[in-house]
Amino acid sequence: MAQIRINHLTFSYDGSFDNVFEDVSFSIDTNWKLGFIGRNGKGKTTFLNLLMGKYDYQGSIDTNTVFDYFPYRITEQEMQLPAAEFIEDLKAGCEAWRVICELSGLGEDADILYRPFCTLSPGERTKVLLAVLFSGENDFLLIDEPTNHLDQQARETVKNYLASKKGFLLVSHDRDLLDACTDHCLVLNRKSIEVQNGNFSCWWENKQRKDQFALAENEKHKKEIGKLRQAAMRTARWADQNERTKIGYDPTKEHDRFIDSRCYIGAKTKKMQSRVSQMEKRINREIEEKEGLLLDIETPVDLKLVSLTHHKDTLVYLKDYSVRYADAAHPVFENLTFSIHRGDRIALSGKNGCGKSTLIRMIIEKANAKDSDGSILEKGECETAGGLVISYVGQNATGLKGDLTAFCKANDLDQSLFRAILRQLDFDRVQFEKNMEDYSEGQKKKVLLARSLLTPAHLYIWDEPLNYIDVFSRMQIEKLLLTYQPTMLFVEHDVRFREKIATEEVFLRTR
Repeated sequence: MAQIRINHLTFSYDGSFDNVFEDVSFSIDTNWKLGFIGRNGKGKTTFLNLLMGKYDYQGSIDTNTVFDYFPYRITEQEMQLPAAEFIEDLKAGCEAWRVICELSGLGEDADILYRPFCTLSPGERTKVLLAVLFSGENDFLLIDEPTNHLDQQARETVKNYLASKKGFLLVSHDRDLLDACTDHCLVLNRKSIEVQNGNFSCWWENKQRKDQFALAENEKHKKEIGKLRQAAMRTARWADQNERTKIGYDPTKEHDRFIDSRCYIGAKTKKMQSRVSQMEKRINREIEEKEGLLLDIETPVDLKLVSLTHHKDTLVYLKDYSVRYADAAHPVFENLTFSIHRGDRIALSGKNGCGKSTLIRMIIEKANAKDSDGSILEKGECETAGGLVISYVGQNATGLKGDLTAFCKANDLDQSLFRAILRQLDFDRVQFEKNMEDYSEGQKKKVLLARSLLTPAHLYIWDEPLNYIDVFSRMQIEKLLLTYQPTMLFVEHDVRFREKIATEEVFLRTR
């Protein structure tokens, strides 16, 4: 067990408009199962890279701990090889027998180490890399979003595996995973960093209490400041009126006044002015106490969605529908029957490779009356309503590049409204000056979601929309969908999101 002490850490990327970290200090224990929580773009992956020594920074990171990072970078050449041939390149001193022991804890046989890495499913690749990661001793492991693109079964396996381990820092936005696998939280708040005992739900419950207390204290200070200002203004007004009576008076009305009264009035005025000065000091103290109370408050703005209403009730109809790639011996899926009616929010579920994205592609092609290129062979019925408008969010955001102005022009979006939605999704204005290739993966995904929200449609098709999206924005999107209840077909492996949003779940099963 060792300590990692961060002292006065300050870091910014070359040419950046803002600091990622500024004068940050905290400490963590290498024996913890540490969940790392924060908004997109706040610097979670950057912090992991700082621990790995990849960037220069100001301040200090004091520890004698050895770090290792997931996911490992796999080269194109390594993709063609079995993992057994390059695991030592990934982790120095890695031994195959240790990896095999770890794979058994992940429910996998040793044979996946001896198959070309490119032939493994996303879940199998993740399991191999996690097995390599945990095959060492005494390392503090930095795990960056291990469940992205994994199906529910693979997520459950990874969750149970990580729950049995310790000595790691886990970056994830999956609330279920964070609750099951962590016993401490490292949180990047809006203006501060905190370390807290407990899992995500414990931290979230404490944060809600703290936010309510801060809001109550803020209201109390505002009322006190208002009262003090009124009293100060009233006393100052009395002092001014009193001061004006020193010079000149009417003997017929003030027959009991003498010349010496001038000194008395001056002393009384001075006392009133002193009282005003004391009130101003109290006001400043109240303002100082009020400052900082709301800096870390999370107040997500309610998003809006304007969907279209189709004249037909049934938007998509499938009966005994099967799809097979032309070069494959077996169908991707077969005998699929379901319909999408107005107001439905249907979740597509199934293992990786069962054809969820393929089905989405076929529905979009049907709606756009696009002819098939012959690479996919169909059987059965798949029909869409005439004139169906679809708003689509895909899995992949890596193709985004250039600035937001060009993106809005290319997608025929109102630039001011588009930026307003990004602001509501917690984009800082400084991000608008950057090129999209410099965004974090979560920020890129928010660009795609903002485009979809700004596109009126009869049917919203979202394929794993929450990959890389932070916890707060997930809750924000959940509230939006439950409020406006658009017709949707979506793929999402976040079990809490799916349970809240889906009105029906359709399972695709492979042979």
